[in-house]
Amino acid sequence: MADILKTNSLSKSYKNVQALQDLNITVKKGQVYGLLGPNGSGKTTTLGILLGVIKPDNGKFNWFGNNQRDENRKNIGALLETPNFYPYLNAVDNLKIVAEIKSMDNVSDRIETVLRRVDLWKRKSAKFKTFSLGMKQRLAIASALLADPEVLVLDEPTNGLDPQGIAEIRSLILDVASTGKTIIIASHILDEIEKVCTHVAILKSGKLIKEATLEEILIQDKLLCVNSDNREELLNAIEEIPEFKYIKDLSGEILISVGEERTNAEVNKIFAEKGIYLSSLSLHRKNLESTFLEIVSS
Repeated sequence: MADILKTNSLSKSYKNVQALQDLNITVKKGQVYGLLGPNGSGKTTTLGILLGVIKPDNGKFNWFGNNQRDENRKNIGALLETPNFYPYLNAVDNLKIVAEIKSMDNVSDRIETVLRRVDLWKRKSAKFKTFSLGMKQRLAIASALLADPEVLVLDEPTNGLDPQGIAEIRSLILDVASTGKTIIIASHILDEIEKVCTHVAILKSGKLIKEATLEEILIQDKLLCVNSDNREELLNAIEEIPEFKYIKDLSGEILISVGEERTNAEVNKIFAEKGIYLSSLSLHRKNLESTFLEIVSS
């Protein structure tokens, strides 16, 4: 697959805060690529640099093998932070303004196409101020899709939405991805990244911790839930045993990671040799949240 985006040692600081440090990622055509990390990890700074809104201190990036030329942005549709449209204009008129800014032809047909794509055609005449937050997000995605860009860049697209709105945006992203578009999503909501992305870059404090396919990210060490009558001694034992790693407290039990090759019986025996007799030991089902915690705590 062709490279859509490559970054080379992108760095950015604000006074004494290192927002981004030596970021190197590669996004290929057709991927749904997630930038994942807690607030302050550098996700929005990264997108701001890639879209020309923020100037990096060091490093370079390359869109479509065409370096950092302004013309690249014609092939990029973006949704950054809060959707911003004229409140007293309807969906069609707001998109007409966007189309005029982008010097587009065949505006009416294209507006109908994108409004149908985001399921807003029936509300095309409604004023923007009457839209729910989910509808506003969908109109913003329609605006990003208006010029039929090769890449869609979305910053926290489900932020602040209720469960129905989240499901709508997730379905829309998957629908757009099915057409072959490349999508880059920044989010701190692990569940949403897990449900829509094919590839993930995990950021922490401005640094890239891991970049891989979602499947590769999820193939980490085995996760176990353990407990004992003496919780303090159990925690001390976990800290003392090099091959065990504390992840987090989980519903009264302790989540740890162990080598994939270790059987539950072997784990039980290792604890027993330390004088710790487990009251419970069970396999924890892997998801992106637990794996993320495992990666960032290492």
